[in-house]
Amino acid sequence: MFIVINVGFFQFFIGFALLMLLTEIKQSISSKSVHLENPSGPVQITNPIRFSDPLPDGVDVVIVGGGVIGMFSALYMNRQGLKVLVCDKGRIAGEQSSRNWGWIRQHGRDRAELPIMMEATRLWEEADHNMGGRAGFRREGVCYLASSEAKMKSREKWLEIAREHQLDTRMLSKSEVDDLIDRSGSNGSAHQWMGGSYTESDARAEAWQAIPALAELAQSEGVTIIEDCAVRMMDVEAGKITGVFTEKGRVACEQVVIAAGAWSSVFARRHGISFPQLSVRSTVCQTAPMPEVFAGNAADEELAFRRRNDGGYNLAGGANHDLYIGPDAFRHFFKYLPVAREHLKDTSFKLSAPKGYPDSWSLNRKWQADEISPFEEMRVLNPEPKKGQVETIRQNFEKRFPHLGKPEIKHAWAGMIDAMPDVVPIVDRVPELPGLIVATGMSGHGFGIGPGFGKIIAAIAQNKPTGHDMTRFRYSRFTDGSTIEPGPSI
Repeated sequence: MFIVINVGFFQFFIGFALLMLLTEIKQSISSKSVHLENPSGPVQITNPIRFSDPLPDGVDVVIVGGGVIGMFSALYMNRQGLKVLVCDKGRIAGEQSSRNWGWIRQHGRDRAELPIMMEATRLWEEADHNMGGRAGFRREGVCYLASSEAKMKSREKWLEIAREHQLDTRMLSKSEVDDLIDRSGSNGSAHQWMGGSYTESDARAEAWQAIPALAELAQSEGVTIIEDCAVRMMDVEAGKITGVFTEKGRVACEQVVIAAGAWSSVFARRHGISFPQLSVRSTVCQTAPMPEVFAGNAADEELAFRRRNDGGYNLAGGANHDLYIGPDAFRHFFKYLPVAREHLKDTSFKLSAPKGYPDSWSLNRKWQADEISPFEEMRVLNPEPKKGQVETIRQNFEKRFPHLGKPEIKHAWAGMIDAMPDVVPIVDRVPELPGLIVATGMSGHGFGIGPGFGKIIAAIAQNKPTGHDMTRFRYSRFTDGSTIEPGPSI
């Protein structure tokens, strides 16, 4: 029986791989790469280094990764008296933290995430005030739209969770959607929505402005931050962390937080620590300024849009994403089956990741403290936008707002989202290695919930109560026999 099962398993993957190869060849013939100017956009390796504090001899905590989770964790740790060093292999917010949609969303959250997200929304407002408004925080609401009765019922199911926490989410009829989202010039030719669900207290911010501004705030309060400084390895003696080896030298510490996004599992596996994290590519684009149709964030089955403070919109293809097949994808295949069944239509499979990506076949997974690590070879993970998707996004926007026509795209980009099989992160200590905290697998939800988890991580580092039930986010849930229960993805 064992042999029969495995032969069938590999026959499935061989056939699947051939199908994906033919699909990629077809796409490469029919599509062209998107190369658009970037007058202002996600943080790149070409951005000047802004944070270059001297390397300290020792600190209380080293945070690996200068994204939204790492920076908020550092801010709150520092305020509670811990000496903190944040190291980023490239630039602060160089990867997903400046490439996301910019939503600060309570709406549609996992039941366990919602209380943390409600606190995070308040913390975002406070942080933006402390940053002098540079994050661009605005409470303009989130609307999930439905194009069918079936989708309306799906949207309505989540209201039970909202009511539990007295969140201001409500269902909208077709006429109420028309009142909320201005399509007065479409003359009835637009894509029709049956209705939707709406959380008025939700917010938005400008991602590539917010996290560098947050880093400046944290640095001004005493956090040490160093860009272009990869943490190669942890220094472990007698089963305990005694420091880290960076490319610039060793730093003594007793605690390390892995908040490295798509790179977290690569760093952890070098130390024999494994968790089922994969990364998926998501494409986003920015329009030129255009008339306002909705001041907040909205999404239906094919299109997500968010009003920007510069008068344009961030647009994306809803929940659509791409998964590169690599060693970890095979290793964790069965753990991802439940969520794969639910979201297969939203996923495009690629035979292999480009060289140097976190799950590429050729990635060096064994290195020493005095050797160049994969993190230095890929300072900023900057994937190309998906071929053809930007035009599809433009067409979908025009279908919904025909009176505006196809929007002018100023810039398009992509990011690699760190994902977990149940669509919620790990935020927990690692029992096998005292002093190690893992905070990764945000599954596309990290920007909004960043300050909430940052405050929790600061409490974990001091062995204090977090104020929230963290059972859902425990490190051991993938090895203790628990059933994997995917949360909502959008």
